[in-house]
Amino acid sequence: MKDSILKSKSKSFALRIIKMYNYLCDEKKEYVMSKQVLRSGTSIGANIAEAFYAQSEADFIAKLYISRKEAGETIYWIELLKESSYLGCDEADSMIKDCDELLKILTSSIKTMKSKQSPRNS
Repeated sequence: MKDSILKSKSKSFALRIIKMYNYLCDEKKEYVMSKQVLRSGTSIGANIAEAFYAQSEADFIAKLYISRKEAGETIYWIELLKESSYLGCDEADSMIKDCDELLKILTSSIKTMKSKQSPRNS
């Protein structure tokens, strides 16, 4: 089921983000961008988790939209970390690939939920 895939993939991604944050702080002594990517990268899964306790379908969709925005921001920070040589190409590209996969699943889930909404809930 897409929902459980979304939850598990976003949690796994958040754990990778935490490890990357620790590496950037401990090894590279980079604190500003790493804090930003930690915040946005873990927020993806947090908003997905919140969505499953939403008060309505519209609230559910809104939380998924927030997750999607956070995923886009996370890719931006990873790209900056890569282009400023704090992350190697392979590491950054792997993180971006995983985040892009989350973006695609989120977009698909949003489209599916919107198509299921009754006309009066739109």
